[in-house]
Amino acid sequence: MATDIQPQIISREMIKQSSPTPNHKTIHCLSFFDQICPRIYVPLVFFYPGKDHTISINDHKPETDTVHKSTLLKSSLSAALSFHYPLAGRIRDDLTIDCRDDGAVFLEAKANCELSDILKHPREETLKLLFPDGLWYKDSTLSSTLVVQITFFDCGGMSIAVCICHKIMDMASMCSFINDWASLARNSGQEICPEFNIGSLYPPLDLPVMKNNYQPPKKVNCASRRLVFDASDIAKLKTIAANEVNNPTRVEVATALLYKCAISAAKASSGSLKPTVSHHAMNMRTRVFPPLTQRCSGNLIGLFTVSTMEDDREIEFVSLVKKIREEKTQFSKTCSDETLTGEGLCLLVLESTKGLRENDSSNGKDQEVYLLSSWCRFPLYEADFGWGKPEWVTSICCEVKNVITVMDSRVGDGIEAFVTLEEEAMAMFERDKELLDFAYIY
Repeated sequence: MATDIQPQIISREMIKQSSPTPNHKTIHCLSFFDQICPRIYVPLVFFYPGKDHTISINDHKPETDTVHKSTLLKSSLSAALSFHYPLAGRIRDDLTIDCRDDGAVFLEAKANCELSDILKHPREETLKLLFPDGLWYKDSTLSSTLVVQITFFDCGGMSIAVCICHKIMDMASMCSFINDWASLARNSGQEICPEFNIGSLYPPLDLPVMKNNYQPPKKVNCASRRLVFDASDIAKLKTIAANEVNNPTRVEVATALLYKCAISAAKASSGSLKPTVSHHAMNMRTRVFPPLTQRCSGNLIGLFTVSTMEDDREIEFVSLVKKIREEKTQFSKTCSDETLTGEGLCLLVLESTKGLRENDSSNGKDQEVYLLSSWCRFPLYEADFGWGKPEWVTSICCEVKNVITVMDSRVGDGIEAFVTLEEEAMAMFERDKELLDFAYIY
């Protein structure tokens, strides 16, 4: 499907909190983990079919249903922002958010097509049209930290696209916020209780190195692809890896294969093999001591590193799965050490992210650096606003090189992946026979 389904923006407004932020909370102090996070927007889009599962609107016209849903989403968002008040604030600097009830941007749009057209042919250029103002992975400094666009389709279906500032929230926090918003919309009676204690446990560090706070490299001749691994193919990969790794996970085998094929593609396109390091993001809430709940709002992400290609040998899939498991286990063990202080954990994470914050051109090393993130097992498919759970939840590719993100697919235990590489490497990557044996490329 071509991009001629350009949604027409019907309205744009600022949604304020239903209750003002108390004076003692108007300056939200960020944590060390927020401090080192980029200010980019993280994009997510939720698709809902036209059939209304729980709201009785018998004899109502489709236009009435649209107005009802729009009104409900706005009022429940207003209520949700009263609990998640930093999302209605503005970034002041790397250490604080000014929470003076500026609100979140909310757009409403109409697309002259069927939702099924997108679900059957989910092309990147089409999905981008559903996000507000082209903000995906853009800097959020001068705008609202939360921007929402709802789009209604001819069939009565709709999409809810959100762009949330990474400086304020990681994926665990984003899921908590979205599900709280949904809970308020359907009037579930569920308690809404985000916790804002990460900043007090892990305050920012005053170190010269922080002046080099990581910023994503500029896009230079990059290409992106979305891939899908069926559950059956994930099972095959797990069986192969199980020869050397006990109970390999979906994420371990999928990221190992994607990373291996990306390395092979880089070698094939350049004619040489550079030393390579990958940084794997990890939700640390249950790994720190004492462990924290998933309700802790903010960023609490660690990065464990996997170094490969120290010589000219081709790395094998199973050995890479094994290496990922070993490094993840060791990093988790170190982070959960009862003798590790809060500052000690921050310094550990600071050191582990050094290679990512200082890219290969600035640190003088001739190496390739990759960033791998997993959004799997986060409750994105639980976001029921009152008309059922989403038919599909997805994102779009980050537009900087060597970034790989995986998340749960629409069906079963499959995995959806987003990969961005240099154009020459992507040309090799998408023809990799080993990859094509297990994944579909879109």
